[in-house]
Amino acid sequence: MPTITRGVRDFLATGPLAHLVTLDSDGSPQITLVAAGLDGDDLVFASFTDQHKLDNIRRDPRVALSFQAKEYAGNGLHPYLVIEGRGRVSDGGALQVMDDLAPYYIGPGATFPMRNLPPGYVTRVTIERVYGVGPWREEQAG
Repeated sequence: MPTITRGVRDFLATGPLAHLVTLDSDGSPQITLVAAGLDGDDLVFASFTDQHKLDNIRRDPRVALSFQAKEYAGNGLHPYLVIEGRGRVSDGGALQVMDDLAPYYIGPGATFPMRNLPPGYVTRVTIERVYGVGPWREEQAG
């Protein structure tokens, strides 16, 4: 398991949306957009309904998430971060995860705006690889 550096944590705290890649039963990629963040050294995201992506993770836990920086004023490639790992889906707790992520995606002190929702599902990803272009690249190379 790689070390989750300060640069990775700081980047994810800016609230970039993630493109989540799971694998369909025929091996083809299925891609969806998720709000995700760290809980300790795991990446977490939630869903209020049982969706195709969750079926894929239950069958084959390999996932990849690609995050793009919201803003960039520098030269060169736009900063991005890719996390690969293995996901596990559990029942319930979606609203708590979305409340935990809300300050990053909506603003300081925010909670998820919709409250009357089913318990949903939480996916935790054990991180196996981190790469991309940004300060985290230099931290890992050093």
